[in-house]
Amino acid sequence: MTEFSSGCIVLRVSIEVLTGPTVAVDAEALGRVGKALADPTRRRLLLALVQGPAFPSDLAEDLGLTRANVSNHLTCLRGCGLVSTVPVGRRVRYELADPRLAGALAQLASLVLVVTAGTAAEPCGPDDYDCDNDPALDEAKPEESVAVGVSGG
Repeated sequence: MTEFSSGCIVLRVSIEVLTGPTVAVDAEALGRVGKALADPTRRRLLLALVQGPAFPSDLAEDLGLTRANVSNHLTCLRGCGLVSTVPVGRRVRYELADPRLAGALAQLASLVLVVTAGTAAEPCGPDDYDCDNDPALDEAKPEESVAVGVSGG
């Protein structure tokens, strides 16, 4: 409690620090999401799967891609833990591994990120470098979870 006095008026101020809940962020999982979103074809596949589960052949036709290309990217997304498979007879259907991913992707897509020209310390655009072929991104470094404070509201 802090007290301020000016003549006859006394003002008492109580200051509370609002920290909100703490959320554990798995840095490795975040890296897998980043790798998945770094490729435009994988982004298109994820956004198609937000609409609901689908078979690779249907995704290929709907997105104008080859079946082999779709299969390769779905394998990557599955390896990243973002999609899962469900056997349906002789076919395999793909769906988002976690239903919360649909909302997370929608929130990410709604972000407006402003980058002022000449202020970025490192390249960050798709034309700056090829993330999939950057050896620095493939180094196996153990990463720890990071606690991030978020405000409740």
